[in-house]
Amino acid sequence: MLAQAQPHRVVVLDQKAIRVRRGPSQVAFARRYGFSPDAVRDWGQGRWRPEQAARTLLLVIDKGPEAVEGVLATA
Repeated sequence: MLAQAQPHRVVVLDQKAIRVRRGPSQVAFARRYGFSPDAVRDWGQGRWRPEQAARTLLLVIDKGPEAVEGVLATA
């Protein structure tokens, strides 16, 4: 018997609020976490939504910034 697929949970993400809570400017935020400054600007202005991988990273930055900072420090 095949396992049933779990329902997909839609997460509403406020990229700008995450960036503001982390403190840096759009350019500093982009450089710190490996995003394009243009992409961060476009997300903040509502022109584009982050793709799934970027949304996942943004959620980790929001909920566990120390984990991301620790990984980036050793990279």
